[in-house]
Amino acid sequence: MTTTAASLPSYDVVVLGGGLAGLTLALQILQQRPHTTVLVLERKAHPLREAAHKVGESTVEIGAHYFTRVLGQLEHFRKDQLPKLGLRYFFDAQDPADITTRTELGGNTFFPTESYQIDRGRFENHLGVEVLAAGGHFVPGAVVSTVMLGERGASHGVDFIAPGAVEPTHVSARWVVDASGRASLLKRKLGLAKRNGHSANSSWWRYDRRLKVDDLSDDPTWTGRAGGSRQRWLSTVHFCGAGYWLWFIPLSSGSHSVGIVVDDELHPFGTIATYEKSMAWIRKFEPQAAAHLEAAIAQGAQLQDFLALKDYSYSCTQLYDTNRWALTGEAGAFLDPFYSPGSDYISISNTFVADLVLRELGGERIGARTSVYNRVFFNFYENHMSLYEGQMHMFGDPKVMPLKIIWDFAYYWIMPAAFFFHGRLTDLTLFAERKEELDATGDLNRAVQALFREWHAAGVKTAPVFVNMSGIPFMHDLNRSLRDELDRDQFGERLTANIANLKQLAAELYAEARRDVPGIESALLNALPIAPVRILDTVLPILQQGAE
Repeated sequence: MTTTAASLPSYDVVVLGGGLAGLTLALQILQQRPHTTVLVLERKAHPLREAAHKVGESTVEIGAHYFTRVLGQLEHFRKDQLPKLGLRYFFDAQDPADITTRTELGGNTFFPTESYQIDRGRFENHLGVEVLAAGGHFVPGAVVSTVMLGERGASHGVDFIAPGAVEPTHVSARWVVDASGRASLLKRKLGLAKRNGHSANSSWWRYDRRLKVDDLSDDPTWTGRAGGSRQRWLSTVHFCGAGYWLWFIPLSSGSHSVGIVVDDELHPFGTIATYEKSMAWIRKFEPQAAAHLEAAIAQGAQLQDFLALKDYSYSCTQLYDTNRWALTGEAGAFLDPFYSPGSDYISISNTFVADLVLRELGGERIGARTSVYNRVFFNFYENHMSLYEGQMHMFGDPKVMPLKIIWDFAYYWIMPAAFFFHGRLTDLTLFAERKEELDATGDLNRAVQALFREWHAAGVKTAPVFVNMSGIPFMHDLNRSLRDELDRDQFGERLTANIANLKQLAAELYAEARRDVPGIESALLNALPIAPVRILDTVLPILQQGAE
């Protein structure tokens, strides 16, 4: 790969960090305004090795759409990355050494709106080439030493040491965007860090060969219920239990990513802080997965890396500023990997940053937009956080969790995904017009999350069943409809109809919870009509049968 030096004394945009967030932002700006001068400074040398030492390998619909359609990288994904057969979950087992005794939620077929597993090293190498081809300047191996923010319209200054240099290089910039990941250069400088109350830890590593979940059993009933295709391994696989989940993610380079995520109260960081401790933890809580890993190692699988991270989730007080700086990606806020939202929030934030940068460079005042974009991002973030916060203790629940995941994805496809896919993310007027309705929908989501917690506490017992996510007509239609071409009026009509559908779904969930636990009460959900089952009529009989 050929890289460039910082050959200009001044740039329109300097991006601090050339990982997934920084390179995609640079490419987005250059594609939308080709004559923009953009410099990307990345600490790591390029090219990266494949199966790079990074997480964020699993995409869902927003991130996949951003990479493939917004940035035009569909050919790369279809040729050099793996298609993803959705998210797949295995909940508490009657026999932890037998996967056929677990309730499973997953798809038999690919959803209409695609998603992918990303080999991060392979993709970021490709992005570096794309940024250069688009006219950007990219300096890998650069160490940023100083960032000086100008005031009242003055340029910003950035000092960095280029590879092989002794003295720092100084450049000025109209805009500085921090995409430095957890180094969070600007967030630390400006004191913007904020805790979010979600205390969880993770460790992860990769092996240099496939680890197919399909190989865990030859039972014909188990293989048949997923369509008999033996493609489960193409999913992002979650093995779930009380206070934890374990992931298996395949990479196109032939490696396989493995990771543990734990609630700190139930599984302290010290229990997974090293590779040896992580393997001991898997032997204790997921013995069948441990035996599968150990068999692969015995057959010559090589460990490629290992990293552990304590208290990985965090927020910040501000992302975008009228003084022409911004944070994006993990430099700003990070949720939780359970639903693979990392690339989604890169996509959302980069869209806001690119819009602000290009409007300001075009002479437009951006004060109102900056304020609204901060508010919208954190509204999405905080509603999404409610899906995780205080919930990991119930992650193994075979009755409540399949229904929670159905709700969570319905909310995701109806709210942030729909706004992103249909180009309404930067529509200030729409957010103002629908503010009350959107706020009420957020309140409804929080009420449903509280319902799940109380429902789980009742301890409903079930036998193992299979829930085919892609076979639920409502979910399939929601996913497919993301690809529709809608004008502003049509989007408004669709939003109204889908919010009504969310209320219907909430009513059905509330009715089923009261069937299991008659004493459950919710002031907000009591206001909904207890409608006859419609959305969940292909799901509830299966779960009810398991509970009988």
